[in-house]
Amino acid sequence: MAENSIGTQPVTITSVAAARLSFAAAVTFLVLLAILHFIKPELDPSWHFVSEYAIGSYGWVMMLAFFSLALSCVSLFVAVRSQIGTIGGKIGLAMLLVVAASLVAGGAFTSDPITASKDELTTHGHLHGLAAIVSIPGFPLAAVLISLSFARQRQASSTVRQSLIGAALLTGVSVAAMFVYIAVALPRHGGNFGPGLVTGWLQRFVVATYCVWLMTVAWHATQSRGQGT
Repeated sequence: MAENSIGTQPVTITSVAAARLSFAAAVTFLVLLAILHFIKPELDPSWHFVSEYAIGSYGWVMMLAFFSLALSCVSLFVAVRSQIGTIGGKIGLAMLLVVAASLVAGGAFTSDPITASKDELTTHGHLHGLAAIVSIPGFPLAAVLISLSFARQRQASSTVRQSLIGAALLTGVSVAAMFVYIAVALPRHGGNFGPGLVTGWLQRFVVATYCVWLMTVAWHATQSRGQGT
């Protein structure tokens, strides 16, 4: 075993394997999401949310993408939990598991179309929406708390600190930007989502920053065994 460059506890083979799985699962999510843009071109990515890819044909691909992102979160939890020593960091780890559970729920319960009227809303659509309420703001919170905990470790280099905290803050900035845009732009469109809005692109940027953070932390975890004594 070796000492982790971002922690004080020994890093096990299991932790490194979990980190690699987390990295691979995040990449899988991005690949599946990219594929959906080609196999379901009828959904304009500028304003349709990614959850809508789960509706109709090839919906299973989006479901698999959600499960892959959830797997990335759980695997990262396994990979780094021994390296988190602060209370805030432990809260972040717990939040990461909550986010993973909400992503599983998001995949299991198909969302309603963004254009659906109140009379057309379904129970599974409501459940998907509740999962999104947890995962969208919950992920940046978990990312920031976990990254700050890493940054407080004496063995963490300045480069590692900057990359971890920078990636975590990017998730928060992306979510804030999306919510601010929706709050400002949606009323100007009569309170309805549709062409002319860029909510779809903003949400895609949000989930991309989530994957960047997951891969950043996982990468440092996989490198740690070769950096110790």
